[in-house]
Amino acid sequence: MTSGVYLHPIAFASGPQAEDGAAIRLAGSMVYASRFALVVRDGGAVTHRRLFTTHEVDAALAEPGGALATEAERQWANLRTVHPPLQVGERTIRLDQPQVMGVLNVTPDSFSDGGEFLDRPEAGREHAAAMLEAGAAIIDIGGESTRPGAAATWEGDEKERVLPAVAYCAAMGAAISVDTRRAGVMEAALEAGAQMANDVSAMRYDDRMAELVANAGCPVVLMHAPGSGDDLHEGGSYGDVVCEVFDFLKDAREKAIAAGIAGDRIVLDPGIGFGKSLADNLALLNALPLFHALGSPLLLGVSRKRMIGALSNEEDAPERLGGSIALATKGMDAGVHILRVHDVFETVQARNVWRGMRDAALTDFAQLPAI
Repeated sequence: MTSGVYLHPIAFASGPQAEDGAAIRLAGSMVYASRFALVVRDGGAVTHRRLFTTHEVDAALAEPGGALATEAERQWANLRTVHPPLQVGERTIRLDQPQVMGVLNVTPDSFSDGGEFLDRPEAGREHAAAMLEAGAAIIDIGGESTRPGAAATWEGDEKERVLPAVAYCAAMGAAISVDTRRAGVMEAALEAGAQMANDVSAMRYDDRMAELVANAGCPVVLMHAPGSGDDLHEGGSYGDVVCEVFDFLKDAREKAIAAGIAGDRIVLDPGIGFGKSLADNLALLNALPLFHALGSPLLLGVSRKRMIGALSNEEDAPERLGGSIALATKGMDAGVHILRVHDVFETVQARNVWRGMRDAALTDFAQLPAI
């Protein structure tokens, strides 16, 4: 195991004026960070830790020395990167506020809707239209269940499920992402009108996926999951889940760029619930600001997930709205750019209220007399 450096924002402000300018805008979001931890790990152990403010940044970044200092400087630049809008087909998705991606599952065994939108295409069409009307920036169509214990789906079956949904969403003019790890499915979906790939295997399952995405020039979501074969949840054992997921996504991003995918077309997802215990998921959620140091927009998928039931009263998936909103708010407070959700109307409403509070916070201090 080699040495690694991790630059973690640990304290936040309502705006830069709250800290007399000593706060940075985090990854172009509406969140401002004022205090940071620089951590160096070697062989799985922490060998260096420095807490610092923006006034102390130069000295703090230089402390590890050599290549680690260079990497720390790169991560500091990433934390302050203002990401350009994401171009999804003809749709321009601005990343200066949290955007909502609505989930459209067309599987027979979805944990959240029980196959409703596969068996009744007209219901899927109505659901997609309702999500767009409610404010979804992107519709994410999935034809394979990736819940723990689900069997792998044959590519032909996945196409039969996904392509009709792509067609009716494209007819609505939607920005369309397809949740698949198979290049054949993604290629057919792109031809049918999809414009974005969401690969839960981070392009490890199908060797052809990276070339396809690079040639198409479409945005791609790279998600962490421990398994690279049929079972994405296999092998979920971690010494330090936060740093290991960070390292995985850093490597996946670098491989994607090496394959010809533009850096500004890559979105990263820590993969909450995929091969992770409740403790692992909570650790990742509490460390979300760290992942901005990777240099890509972040997507968070926590809607209706099993951890909500585990933390509450073991409610079934349709009864997890309150927990879903709580976790979405946690993501917004961390500067996450895209929230992948089932309950679009309620999440957009929560986002709008959250944004109103953030906007107001930026002007509150302007009303105070000068000191």
